[in-house]
Amino acid sequence: MAPVQLNDLLRMEGIDPGNVLVLRHRPFEVELRKVLPWLAAERPEMFNAYQQTQTNPKVEGAFQKATHIASFIGHQAGKALFIGLYERGGWRPLGYEAYWHVAAYREMKAFGIQGFTGDRDAVLWFDLELTEFYQQWRGRLIVGWPGLERSWWRWAERNIIPVESILEQSALDAEMPHWDTLTLTWDELKVLPSRWRSALSQWRGIYFIFDESDGKGYVGAAYGSDNILGRWLNYASTAHGGNKKLRNRDPASFRYSILQRVSPDMEPAEVIGLEGTWKDRLHTRRFGLNEN
Repeated sequence: MAPVQLNDLLRMEGIDPGNVLVLRHRPFEVELRKVLPWLAAERPEMFNAYQQTQTNPKVEGAFQKATHIASFIGHQAGKALFIGLYERGGWRPLGYEAYWHVAAYREMKAFGIQGFTGDRDAVLWFDLELTEFYQQWRGRLIVGWPGLERSWWRWAERNIIPVESILEQSALDAEMPHWDTLTLTWDELKVLPSRWRSALSQWRGIYFIFDESDGKGYVGAAYGSDNILGRWLNYASTAHGGNKKLRNRDPASFRYSILQRVSPDMEPAEVIGLEGTWKDRLHTRRFGLNEN
């Protein structure tokens, strides 16, 4: 029996593969490549904005011809992870100022997106609406991506794109690294995968904020509501978390890590005591960003 192909799935749902443009997103911007699966899972409107404009006129022309966009993310060499099938609506031009007025592009700039550089008068913004097409397999369906990987867009009808596997769990919500190897930027705190949030909400402990701009650090303790997650989400929204010496610093240079994880039922006074020992060992009162 021949393996099932993407075109088979399309035809079973009454969609002509000749009208479907298939994308395998793999941004060249390293940081954006890292968080793109997180955006697809946690901020789908931002992920969609990423693909709604194209800076290459040839790709824009293909978008204008397509009725649907099948969206995937690069998943290992020669493979792609299904995000969704989008119905293509109308389009309109965006000049340089209008492009950067879009909140999603301004947010993605923190992850290094180059975006529209203004080398043309305008780019086209396409209305893309997510359909129900196999949404139960979102983040789980893996297809083969034959040929050159740098050929990141192609017409479905002209290609054999085999279905290779269906994962039990979504790969968009990737397993978190071990707690003592975890390092996050300030912008990454805002788009953490759900599985990571769940783990961090259960952990009490001592965390460290390192300012790459001058090498100074801040030691903090997490033992309240939502534990480490609660503290870090507070930093994500305020940048300084109410700490005087973190104010007036650029949070884009902050890096967050965990120094020590403790029992979830450890008394707050004990956690605060551990916090003090870390401040002493790292000299963050005298040379860092801790006031007391």
